[in-house]
Amino acid sequence: MIDFQSLNRRARGHGGAIEEIQNRGEVGSGRFARQRSGRRGSAGPTLGGIYGITRLLAFITMSAFMTSATSSFSQDQPIGEFDDHADIGTPQNPGSAVYDAAAQTYTLTASGANIWNKSDQFHFMWKKMKGDFLLRARVEFIGKGVDPHRKLGWMVRSNLDADAPYVDCAEHGSGLTSLQYRKTKGDVTLQIESGITNADVIQFERRGSNYIFSAAKFGEPFVTNQFSAIELPDDVYVGLFLCAHNPNVTEKAVFHDVRIVKPMRAGFTPYRDYIGSVLEILDVESGHTQVVHRSAQPFEAPNWMRDGRALIYNVSGRFTGWGALCRFDLATKRITPIDTGLANRNNNDHVLSFDGTMLGISDQSATNGGQSTVCTVPVGGGVPKRITQHSPSYFHGWSPDGKFLVFTGIRNGKTDIYKIPSDGGDEVALTHGEGVNDGPEYTPDGKWIYFNSTRTGRMQLWRMKPDGSDPEQVTNDEFNDWFPHVSPDGKWIAFISFMPDVEPKDHPYYKHIYLRLMPVTGGAPRVMAYIYGGQGTMNVPSWSPDSKRLAFVSNTDGF
Repeated sequence: MIDFQSLNRRARGHGGAIEEIQNRGEVGSGRFARQRSGRRGSAGPTLGGIYGITRLLAFITMSAFMTSATSSFSQDQPIGEFDDHADIGTPQNPGSAVYDAAAQTYTLTASGANIWNKSDQFHFMWKKMKGDFLLRARVEFIGKGVDPHRKLGWMVRSNLDADAPYVDCAEHGSGLTSLQYRKTKGDVTLQIESGITNADVIQFERRGSNYIFSAAKFGEPFVTNQFSAIELPDDVYVGLFLCAHNPNVTEKAVFHDVRIVKPMRAGFTPYRDYIGSVLEILDVESGHTQVVHRSAQPFEAPNWMRDGRALIYNVSGRFTGWGALCRFDLATKRITPIDTGLANRNNNDHVLSFDGTMLGISDQSATNGGQSTVCTVPVGGGVPKRITQHSPSYFHGWSPDGKFLVFTGIRNGKTDIYKIPSDGGDEVALTHGEGVNDGPEYTPDGKWIYFNSTRTGRMQLWRMKPDGSDPEQVTNDEFNDWFPHVSPDGKWIAFISFMPDVEPKDHPYYKHIYLRLMPVTGGAPRVMAYIYGGQGTMNVPSWSPDSKRLAFVSNTDGF
């Protein structure tokens, strides 16, 4: 939500057909810039005025841009995210690769004696890449298997020769999780065992000359190892592999939730430079995620519409159209700008009323003095009404009866939570400077307001009564927990967790984060998604109306 270390630079984004390839190489398919406190916003209860040809043309331009952006990223790619696949070495039985476009899964079959010693035999599905990258997947062997040392995972390889230098992260049939490497051509393979066994989430990152291997049992945090004792070329083959560890046997494995991420580049300046966005939907029961939209134009913070058919997000970055709110139709993938009048510099604090008829927004256009101001507008668009008279104010939640709004305000250098009538009026402080307080949201029954606070050191989740009384701490762990969102059925809390090295008062873009879930009644949080994101990933209530899915935004460069 806020860059508390440098408020004046904060652009808070707060600113299925199955394609089978049988070893033939066939082609298949800020929040924005938070300002310092102490300024009053511009006066006047309503925003709008005369809407003429100029605004109409602006929306036509925006529509054309969004349509173009969608079509440009909907082209089929070879074998999903990968360029090609092949057997490495000379396995006795040929391997294969299958991409299920509907499920977004990859299935590999492979024979091969081993990936070890001075030469390898296995099946490899690869993509040519340069520079830094981040690879992640949930992995699954199919069947009991024959040899306990059958192995699968991610590999970075200098070339496709059987004796090429490489480094990989491997999960073995026996449960062993390890990093393997061959330093020079024809050299022997060496291994570093991980501190975890039976991992089914594998992440591999190249950062400069370092290779960072992270593994987890789904639902748990990563266990991480770093390795730098190998020199591979900048231009490498990157991909998924499977080896039977038996020349007479063919094994099978499935790779779910496969993500190939290009992180922010060296020399990147946060809140000035941006990378692209990926809209994903998480199935809460299975934990699997599905990509539904990608764009080089960054966007943030999806709200789920009450009919379950569409999402609302804000356009961010510094490209044409930033600050607009858009409706994304889940069936057609069509993007439609939402008319918010002169309140057209919206950050990623926008929330639907419980009845789905109104939209609360946080606008920082010139109309509102350039500082975030809470307004309301009909969900289908229209003339916005200004609610808060003091700025900066960042909207976060409606009361279930629609009578009140709760928001984060910076007043006299302190960040607190306020309540205000939804038709406007006097704001009432619900917290009083005990650390940084942010992200307030009502429970569906109206009995509690959940929020996050640094009052005990790290950013943790709290709750309080609607009048600010009886504050209770909800989480107490090593992570920085941020923006609690209660499911529509009132049973679950979804939230983002930043790693311990992130400043508790901050919530930056482009970091390794977890999307975690815990029961409202209490209990240990569970990791539901492993994400490269942060600011803009899930700033707003992102639950589907049936409480079965969550929408969020991850990030990648290189579109």
